[in-house]
Amino acid sequence: MGDREKRATAQLVPPAYDAAAFLAAIIESSDDAIVSKSLSGIVMTWNKGAERIFGYAADEAIGKPITLVIPENRLDEEPAILSRIQAGERVDHFETVRRRKDGKLIDISLTISPIRDGSGEIIGASKIARDISERKRAAEHRELLLREMHHRVKNLFAIISSIITLGARTAATPGDLAARTNERVMALARAHEITLPSLTEQPVEVRPATLSQLMSNILAPYDNRQWALHGEDVEVGLEKISTLALLFHELATNAAKYGARSVNEGTLEIATAISPDTIELVWVEANGPPTTEPNQAPSGFGRILEQRIARSLKIDIQRSWTPGGLSIRLLLPRLAIM
Repeated sequence: MGDREKRATAQLVPPAYDAAAFLAAIIESSDDAIVSKSLSGIVMTWNKGAERIFGYAADEAIGKPITLVIPENRLDEEPAILSRIQAGERVDHFETVRRRKDGKLIDISLTISPIRDGSGEIIGASKIARDISERKRAAEHRELLLREMHHRVKNLFAIISSIITLGARTAATPGDLAARTNERVMALARAHEITLPSLTEQPVEVRPATLSQLMSNILAPYDNRQWALHGEDVEVGLEKISTLALLFHELATNAAKYGARSVNEGTLEIATAISPDTIELVWVEANGPPTTEPNQAPSGFGRILEQRIARSLKIDIQRSWTPGGLSIRLLLPRLAIM
């Protein structure tokens, strides 16, 4: 070693360097739990990291069996671990569950190595435990989110397939089929936008949707001055978002083409009332074009779709015509939107 290397080494190592004390300081300051135990499973040393992770102070753990932190349904792990240690094996990154002093179960990753004396005989084991509870929860949440998204995508494809199949039976031209299908798909997209997770640094969450948010998104493409939403609000289950979006889209489309929202002066008022078992939604159009006979109301695929949705969700839809326009009363069982 040259003079330069010797000077650099001297700067790194204090003159009174004590390797054992230095190592002990590292162990004591570690965020991980570093524990040693005898071959009979008795705790010999217990660092600050172990106190933080398991909740036991050193004087509460030292001299006690390591089973102090092992849940009853995991007790069979300890003999197997000790057997491997006595055979001179190292247990690397073994993921398991341990119990804190307060009874809370935590996920940990363990690395266990044999401890040998000066003659090389195995006299105990050292354990390094890292709390991976947050990582496990994050992984489980991502898996749950992926399953939810997979399920929703499959449902949307099934709904779109049904829209195309039913629409093809009533469409006058291919262009008509394409236009109406596109409108309904866009309505579905607007409905699902309110539940999609935001792309931030925060944990990814599927946002809950409410009835008023759903109605607002469906009616958003129209002039805000032509409609208003009043009354109580209620959360809509993710499973029902697509179906309700199609129903409200049909009502909004008919109002825009044939009803109050087809003229500049027309208005639309929507009011909701919530009871323990039922949700009442009243759709009132006013100042629309002159109404002739009720049986001249729009028909075709839109009405077929509406009827199918009403049957599937057990929704009672009642229509009445007044000189000012169409009035619709929808009675939805509370479970229909949960």
